[in-house]
Amino acid sequence: MSDMWNVQQEALGAFIREQRKRANLSLRQLAELTSLSNPYLSQVERGLHQPSVRVLKALSDALNVSAETLMAQAGLIDAIATTGKDAKADAGTDTKADGDQDTEDAIRADKRLSDDQKAALIAVYRSMLGSAPATDAVQKDTAEKDTVQKDTVKES
Repeated sequence: MSDMWNVQQEALGAFIREQRKRANLSLRQLAELTSLSNPYLSQVERGLHQPSVRVLKALSDALNVSAETLMAQAGLIDAIATTGKDAKADAGTDTKADGDQDTEDAIRADKRLSDDQKAALIAVYRSMLGSAPATDAVQKDTAEKDTVQKDTVKES
């Protein structure tokens, strides 16, 4: 069980780091905005510390991300459930493995996401399912698939 929490903690840290970079904030600037220490935020971003709800709220305000999003990333609340017929069909055991791979493939194929974002999303996704964590192998796999897709587009 602790492995799942470690994966989720690392994914949360990667998500926070990515949001901070998107906001063009240094770690020091984020520390000032949140009244948290620079070393503490560094530990959170590296997945070494699980932030409290108060810290997540301060981060959400500073990064302009909903508190619910950060709390879901931290595993404190369930992620917003998908509704509709497709979600119910994907919940079946026969299509689960294919659905898992389809989801990961969709994440890898999304050109709007950086490799770090893709790895973080896959790590969170797998941790929610209780699968193995996203590691360097996932990042390598993502990079290889992106290369194949670019080559395919060039050939078209």
